[in-house]
Amino acid sequence: MNKIKLSNGVEMPQIGYGVYQVTPEECERCVADALSVGYRMIDTAQAYNNEAEVGKAIANSGISRDELFLVSKVWISNYTYDKALSSIDESLRKLGTDYIDLMLLHQPFCDRYSAYRALEQAYKDGKVRAIGVSNFFPDHFIDLASNVEIPPMINQVETHVFNQQTEAKKIMEEFGCHIMSWGPLAEGRNGLFTNPVLENIGAKYGKSVAQIALRWLYQRGVIIIPKSTHIERMRENLSVTDFSLSEEDMLEIAKLDLGYSQFFDHHSAEAARLFMSWRGLC
Repeated sequence: MNKIKLSNGVEMPQIGYGVYQVTPEECERCVADALSVGYRMIDTAQAYNNEAEVGKAIANSGISRDELFLVSKVWISNYTYDKALSSIDESLRKLGTDYIDLMLLHQPFCDRYSAYRALEQAYKDGKVRAIGVSNFFPDHFIDLASNVEIPPMINQVETHVFNQQTEAKKIMEEFGCHIMSWGPLAEGRNGLFTNPVLENIGAKYGKSVAQIALRWLYQRGVIIIPKSTHIERMRENLSVTDFSLSEEDMLEIAKLDLGYSQFFDHHSAEAARLFMSWRGLC
C-alpha cells in the first residue's frame, strides 16, 4: 500500500479504517477484523465515543505499535488551550498508547486557535507525531494556516466522486497540507452504488462500484478511510491497489462532481447552530 509523506517527514498509509458511527459495542470487533485483513491505520475521534474500544482491539491484536498509525480528533467542547491539552492526554489514556500518530481539530467552530496551539504543544512534547484539522474549508483553512507556527499537515474533509474538493485540495497543497477524505463513498448518497458511470467502469475492470469510487480518490493522492462493519466489505475496500484507472476513466468520473456537500454546508447558519448544540458531546 502506498504511504503519504507529511510535511514533517512522517509517513502514513493512504488507506485506513474509519470508525465513525461504529458503536462502542461493535467497535472492538470491527477494528480487530480490520487489522486482521491488513488495515494499519485506524481513524477515530473523541466525539465518536469509541477510542477505548479502538485501544482494546489494538492491545489484543499482537501487532507492534510502530506498525500502526492512529488518528484521533479534538472535539469542540475541548477548544481551549488547557482543555485541549487535557483531552489529548485523555485520548492517549483511552487508546492505551504513549503517542497518537495524527491529531486533528474536528471542526472549525469555537476557539480553534487556542485548541490548535495546544496541538502544536502536544506535537513539541512528543505526544502526537503530526497535527492537522478536519472540516476546514478554504476560508477557515487559509486563515488558520497563515497564522500558526506549524501549518496543518492534514485536512480531513468530505471528499468523494460527488464532492471532489478539487480547488480546496490545491489550496491545501500550497501550505504543504495533504487532503484526507471522510465519507469517501458518500455513505451511499445520491445513488452512488448504482451510478451508471461507476457501474460501467467497474465492469471493465471486474471491480465493484465502491472499489472504482475509492480507486479514483486513491489515484488522485487522497487519503481514504472507508468504513464498514462487515469484514467482506473491509477486504473489498482495501483491495484497490491492484489496478489503475485509465486517464479517460479518471476524466469521466471527474464529470460527476456536483461541487457541494451531500451532508450539510459548514458555512450555513443552520450548521453553526447545530454544532453549537453539539458542544457537549464529549
